[in-house]
Amino acid sequence: MRPQLILIAGPYRSGTNGNAELIAGNLGRLEEAALHIYQLGHMPMIGEWVALPLAAAAGSKAVGDPISETFLYPVADRLIRQCDAVYRIDGASQGAESDVRLAKELGLPVYTSLGEIPQVATTV
Repeated sequence: MRPQLILIAGPYRSGTNGNAELIAGNLGRLEEAALHIYQLGHMPMIGEWVALPLAAAAGSKAVGDPISETFLYPVADRLIRQCDAVYRIDGASQGAESDVRLAKELGLPVYTSLGEIPQVATTV
């Protein structure tokens, strides 16, 4: 098996009421999952890694402002179309559920535990 590009879907803003510390905690959970996926030999991707810099370049001043809203979900939609699979971490999230729906429509595997993700041999 070749390494997969795996989008990690889970809460980012959900359940935070806009609290920056809670949002950072959610991003930390996504990034912890990314590390595990990388250690399994795959390439992890988190939509916010792309969406947040794009929104900032477009003039966004804060997560959730009108400019950032034009990037967060659309970026994930575009990314999923480039990915080989989606890993859905725990936690309520409308965006993550949308990511899972799209992945299934596209016929992509949706993993719900790290144990489901095959390990691949790596040279690095």
